[in-house]
Amino acid sequence: MSEDQATPPPERYRVNVPLRWSDMDAYGHVNNVQFLRLLEDARVIGFEEWFGQDRSVLSEGILVARHEIEYLAPLLFRVAPIVVEMWPTRIGGAGFDLGYEVRDGRDGEQGETVFARAETTLVLYDFATARPRRMDDSLRAVLQAHAGDPTSFRWRRR
Repeated sequence: MSEDQATPPPERYRVNVPLRWSDMDAYGHVNNVQFLRLLEDARVIGFEEWFGQDRSVLSEGILVARHEIEYLAPLLFRVAPIVVEMWPTRIGGAGFDLGYEVRDGRDGEQGETVFARAETTLVLYDFATARPRRMDDSLRAVLQAHAGDPTSFRWRRR
């Protein structure tokens, strides 16, 4: 590829995540706390697909260090799953950030509804030594293959 041809950004990883009846709160919409579970479900499914069953990043040791969620529209319970798009936004020495968009998954007249944007900081962790561990080249390569732009939170656009 020549220098004047830009490399297209990778497509975001998309996973269907079902809602549970118990995700609803007294107001009839999916409770804000349940969004963390939706993101976790997407990560577990995505990591198995990205890294395979033989190498589980989850079983090797990883901790959530930070979550940030921006709620954009109420999500009402429904039988159809929602779609979570997920991509690495930052890759460091012992951790990385994942960006997400929680979407309707169905195109309406105005396009697909985005219910929330989020970002999670994950730290690779060695439970035997109780310390962060360095990222190896194979893990870094998989993350880089899926990497994309920073999460476009509204507060960052001001």
